[in-house]
Amino acid sequence: MGLEEEVKQFSKSIDEKIDKVKTEEATKTAFILPFIRLVLGYDHTDPGEVVPEFIADVGKKKGEKVDYAIIINNKPIILMECKPVYTDLDKEHAAQLRRYFTETEAKFGILTNGIIYKFYTDIEKANLMDEKPFFELDLRDVKDNQIESLKQFTKSNFNMQNILESASELKYKGEIKKIMAEQLKDPSDDFIRFFAKQVYKGVLTKNAKEQFNPIIKAAIKEFINEQVDKRLEIARHSTEKSGESEGEIKVKPPKSEIVTTEEEWEGYYIVKSILSEIIDPERVFIRDRKNYCGVLLDDNQLKVICRMHFDGRQKYLGLFDKQENFKGSKKEERVPIENVNDIYKHATRIKNTINLYG
Repeated sequence: MGLEEEVKQFSKSIDEKIDKVKTEEATKTAFILPFIRLVLGYDHTDPGEVVPEFIADVGKKKGEKVDYAIIINNKPIILMECKPVYTDLDKEHAAQLRRYFTETEAKFGILTNGIIYKFYTDIEKANLMDEKPFFELDLRDVKDNQIESLKQFTKSNFNMQNILESASELKYKGEIKKIMAEQLKDPSDDFIRFFAKQVYKGVLTKNAKEQFNPIIKAAIKEFINEQVDKRLEIARHSTEKSGESEGEIKVKPPKSEIVTTEEEWEGYYIVKSILSEIIDPERVFIRDRKNYCGVLLDDNQLKVICRMHFDGRQKYLGLFDKQENFKGSKKEERVPIENVNDIYKHATRIKNTINLYG
């Protein structure tokens, strides 16, 4: 099995296990150790390859330990700091990993909650781990170009020099993409001014900038959609042409086992409408699974708003607003409903779930 297939298989297992994983140790067992073994290819049972609780003494502090060290050529080259699966790594500082990095021979640090992996090195200053990762991987949403970057860290392909040479490009491309995403969502004054000046000859007053804000956002989204449509059209013509040259053989994509029903779409729009009173509705996403249809905040599997169980005779709405069960367990309470419109009856609880995410 190639790396791409291995990652896809691993991604599927996340949804099957995530509700049962409630502690850091469970996160390691269910997600991190299998990732080290199956995806990266290192034998976690061999202390010559993977050392758990690796001792990394920091200054006067003795006995400081990092969760895992991957050993290459008898040296600890990759250090891994692990957090529970429900941890928001955007709010989790890598300061602890940074201390370990400085005091060892390691060239790479990984901060992970078993689903998201943040890769660090010392691009800005030698032997001092950067504050920002040069590569970030979300196993629930892996892009093709990320597979190639991940491949460099596998046992069979590891080449430190190659990784270090590409690290800077990966880091800056990633940061630029994040900036672009932020600007598309909430354009800054400089962003608006840059485009407005190209088409507007008058003085850019406060009112003028406010008028251009939605225009620029809409124009960019339309441009992106048009480019996607063009690529799809080219691909369609290419497929049709190929089919004609081979005796009208049409290449059909494999049929997905998951079909989002009209009721599930309707339920999603109801939840989105409810939450539009307290957050930007664009932050609300739908993600369909075999056993349920989920509604997520920021398209983050760790930020489940609710789940729709509409496949059986009895419909259920899964809610997650109980504070006492929120940390770690994410326990779902299934509430029976008669029809999709009954979701409105649970509007307060749905809003309370958003408040729990901060």
